Amino acid sequence: MVTRATGSHSTDGETRRRVSRLLLQRGHATAAELACALGITATATRRHLDAMESEGQVETRVIKTSKRGRPAKHYQLTPSARSSFGHTYDDLATEALRWIRRFEGEDAISAFAADQVARLEARCRAALDRVDSDDPMARAQALADALSGEGYAATASVIATGGQLCQHHCPVAGVAAEFPQLCEAETRVISRLLGVHVQRLATIANGDGVCTTHVPGPVRLPAPERQQAERQD
Repeated sequence: MVTRATGSHSTDGETRRRVSRLLLQRGHATAAELACALGITATATRRHLDAMESEGQVETRVIKTSKRGRPAKHYQLTPSARSSFGHTYDDLATEALRWIRRFEGEDAISAFAADQVARLEARCRAALDRVDSDDPMARAQALADALSGEGYAATASVIATGGQLCQHHCPVAGVAAEFPQLCEAETRVISRLLGVHVQRLATIANGDGVCTTHVPGPVRLPAPERQQAERQD
């Protein structure tokens, strides 16, 4: 019986790690969406979510949709659960930036942020230099891959108004919550790398589930997606 119990706990732990990874990638999801991605029943998924919620790993939010009916209940990782994916030395970094601000002022914070992301920009630019296209979305996909290699769990997708770059994890979210200059410097880097003026729509540091950056078109949707977008318009 000890062996069976241990195996059960091991299986539960692996499933919950997969749930955490999915929520990190998507920002938030319903139990049904998670069940479909995991390949298990909705009942089993809710059992895992209930356990994770009681342990302070996930929290719920209600999201209204354009469809009729009750608003959908979505799950997302709690800040403490997000911290398990790579936030390190946040307290020390925050105190260091507070010291800089106190003695050198806000301009020094901005200069520090620019210097930090310059290194990220150099590494990502090397990846984008291999892209034989000026299409912003082709470059956005290459940038998403490069950012994922840096720990940002990034994805790129086409939408009706252009494209969207999403970062599902931010290694410095805890620090950027107090020092938005880090997010602002990163946004400027994304704009320079893609060669277009981008707009940051949401950030994890500001309490959103995903860092979302709009990449302007023109981008031509595949026929089925274009027809759906036209119907929505």
